[in-house]
Amino acid sequence: MKTMIAGFAVAAAMVAATVPAAAHHSFAAEFDASKPVKLQGTVTKIEWQNPHAFIYMDVKDETGKVTNWGMEMGSPNGLMRQGWSRNSLKIGDEIIVEGSRAKDGSNIANARAVTLADGQRLFAGSSQGQGT
Repeated sequence: MKTMIAGFAVAAAMVAATVPAAAHHSFAAEFDASKPVKLQGTVTKIEWQNPHAFIYMDVKDETGKVTNWGMEMGSPNGLMRQGWSRNSLKIGDEIIVEGSRAKDGSNIANARAVTLADGQRLFAGSSQGQGT
């Protein structure tokens, strides 16, 4: 009986250990480095949470149509090490984001760098790397 309980405990621990790994993804699983985007728009929402922070922004195309984009960034801790704070962006700020588009063609991208309204350029903690 003790062997059976120990076996069950080991199996449960192994399953529990895989849950965080399954929740996280690699850059290549969702984003296409060969499809770069450079978007200028207005911040509509900021999610400062683990495992990734997200910025949502309204972007106007050449016809004036507005589309909301979700920009995945690194973890809040990683962003703070790059010079970010929770006050770096506010709703309504105009920003430029450089990154890589989602493989599925949705309006989601992995941000590489964000240029703030004052011209400050911050690395976005992308799992792809800083780029140039």
